Amino acid sequence: MMQQVGVAVIGFGWMGRAHTQAYDRVRHHYPDLAAPRLVAVADPVPGRAAQAAARFGFERATTDWRELLDDPAVAAVSVTAPNFEHRELGAAVAASGRHLWIEKPVGVTAADTRAVAAAARAAGVVAAVGFNYRNVPAVLAARELVAGGRIGTVTHASVRLLGDYAADAGGAFTWRYELERAGHGVIGDLGSHGVDLVRFLLGEVAEVVADGAVFIPRRRRPDGVTTGHARAETGRLVDVENEDWSAAVLRLASGARVTLEVSRVAVGHQNDYGFRVHGTEGAVEWDFRRMGELSVTRGDGVQDLPLATVFAGPDAGDLAAFQPAPAIAMGYDDLKVIEAAGFLGAIAGSGAVTATLDDAVAAATVLDAIAASAAERRWVGVDAAAVAAP
Repeated sequence: MMQQVGVAVIGFGWMGRAHTQAYDRVRHHYPDLAAPRLVAVADPVPGRAAQAAARFGFERATTDWRELLDDPAVAAVSVTAPNFEHRELGAAVAASGRHLWIEKPVGVTAADTRAVAAAARAAGVVAAVGFNYRNVPAVLAARELVAGGRIGTVTHASVRLLGDYAADAGGAFTWRYELERAGHGVIGDLGSHGVDLVRFLLGEVAEVVADGAVFIPRRRRPDGVTTGHARAETGRLVDVENEDWSAAVLRLASGARVTLEVSRVAVGHQNDYGFRVHGTEGAVEWDFRRMGELSVTRGDGVQDLPLATVFAGPDAGDLAAFQPAPAIAMGYDDLKVIEAAGFLGAIAGSGAVTATLDDAVAAATVLDAIAASAAERRWVGVDAAAVAAP
């Protein structure tokens, strides 16, 4: 049995809960890993950390995250606080010698992400990033299909991440709409996942051209505390500072082309995430809402071929840790369990994280190029040296 790892969570919104539940479930799905010990939880909102400790079994709670880094029982930390805190928190956790599991985007800019990556590298700690969609067994099966040349040479692809979580014009103005605290809007929120999928499936991005738009230009800043995407019935109207929608054409180093569209105001589309990859001999499609399925085109010739539904089986990714056969559904929270297991396994020396800070640096560099292209209305190259680990 591997040695138990003491963990802490900083920030206990929805994602903090997802990390905590993932830690708790590791022992069910990965019995060869030692179940982590829930040592402490920190959140500045009065009462939230204490409530989390009582509900999930953390040994203690605090409103000051710095206390966690003075606790010798804490060996690893999940950072699930708002984006604008990621650079300070991530760098401090790493510098303290604690292993780091941090959510995307890792900061407001690519420079923030590089700073956290540099701190983790200097400290020699394990660091994982929450690019959860690459953990989907069907996505891993698609990656193997593409890498194995089973659809020929990739020519073009499309990736979409469409949501309606900000489609209500009455939704409150929060930090997510501020440049200083959120940085990119939907580009950072959903586009970071999209770029990671592009890189994971198809390789590096060389150049981009993009456009973006704010379709709900003003929102009410609420008079009191608000959470999530709640409505604001009162408060002063203020300007939204980052994009609601973005679309980009990516030229890959391989020569393939990819269209990437992201939206937080797509009425009628809830978590509509997926991709379609075309090759010279076939194609493969995936839709997050049908997580365990692929639509695959292969056969004799290249015209008039049908799409066939293929279910990911236990040999795809980590599906066997959850289900014994194809077509038995997995869920979003299962993907975080896979991340937790990779993170804890890497700490124990028996595995590897599923997405690294180097992946986060690469994605953030592309996102900055997309934002620059939209602002400057031109093609923008992605600096390969900036993508590479320092």
